[in-house]
Amino acid sequence: MKKVLLLGSTGSIGVNSLNVIREYPDIFSVSVLTANNNIDILKKQIEEFHPQTVVVVDKEKAEELKRSLKINCNIFSGKEALCQVAANSDYNILLGAVVGFSGLAPTIEAIKRGKRIALANKETLVVAGEFIMNLIKEFNAELLPIDSEHSAIYQCLMGEKKEQVEKLIITASGGPFLNTDQNKFSSITVKEALNHPNWSMGNKITIDSATMMNKGLEVIEARWLFGFLPKKLEVLVHPQSIIHSMVQFIDGSIKAQLGFPDMRLPIQFALTYPNRIENKMERTNMATLKELTFFEPDLIKYKCLKLAYQVLDKGGITPCVLNAANEIAVSRFLKEDIKFSDIPNFVDNALNKFKNIIKPDIETIFEYDRLTRDYVLSL
Repeated sequence: MKKVLLLGSTGSIGVNSLNVIREYPDIFSVSVLTANNNIDILKKQIEEFHPQTVVVVDKEKAEELKRSLKINCNIFSGKEALCQVAANSDYNILLGAVVGFSGLAPTIEAIKRGKRIALANKETLVVAGEFIMNLIKEFNAELLPIDSEHSAIYQCLMGEKKEQVEKLIITASGGPFLNTDQNKFSSITVKEALNHPNWSMGNKITIDSATMMNKGLEVIEARWLFGFLPKKLEVLVHPQSIIHSMVQFIDGSIKAQLGFPDMRLPIQFALTYPNRIENKMERTNMATLKELTFFEPDLIKYKCLKLAYQVLDKGGITPCVLNAANEIAVSRFLKEDIKFSDIPNFVDNALNKFKNIIKPDIETIFEYDRLTRDYVLSL
């Protein structure tokens, strides 16, 4: 029986993770659930999965949960509690489904205990990729990606030699504005931006998909996760989202991983690896696919992706600044405080504001995350 600590259980990835775990009660149990403030969903999850420990980041919501919950479990609150449960709880797999920079610290604690990390929280590798991968080696931990694109690449690389890889091809749906003129970006509403054509995701990731920052973050994540230089990383727009990513080898051969766009599939792969377990998820019927199309992304239209490429080349503290600036800009857009077209401009301003620091230590990363957030909030 594998015990799972689920960071971010009430979000899209968290809910899908529990949907997978629910199907295999003889294989998985839930040891810890964490949430930010959505105690309505969390309470139902507690009643079904009976975790030993629960963390609610919002302290008032944690107290409210304590008063209303009839099931006996340990309830903690505050961001520091996320690290405490990762460092001290009884579990085998940390499933990082929390969105944003907040996933970094508890993931570090799990790595130090040599756990399997099933990672959907791409920001952890974006802001501290080199540090995290060195830590994985030092403590003999295991890292399995949950992003469909990285899961696809991971599967395509299985049994292959790294030196025989020519490039990684990361596919992108293009989001809801693939066929929208860039001149209309300033009038895009929050509702329109949240209407993704293929995937059902949380608000922040959906906006990132609309700006294609999500793909930029994935490229940076892939650089550290798989250990390839930027010149070997390529993005192709693939609107159908059937091919999740590809690997091209030095002989010209290309391996691709295909599947119906359902996040439960890469989640299950990360939880059950190296085994594959039968499931009842929808299959891709190749006979009914009318077309699979690909083309290069427009870096003028999608400035966020261009900025991510630039950060990939610069390295140092710039990925941390990019990520923090984007998180605040997206948050402000969701609150209708800024325009959709302002998001890349705010990120660009932050990158120009701070001088790069090569090989920052973890304390510097946390400091520049804070400085960047304060700066973008002031714009």
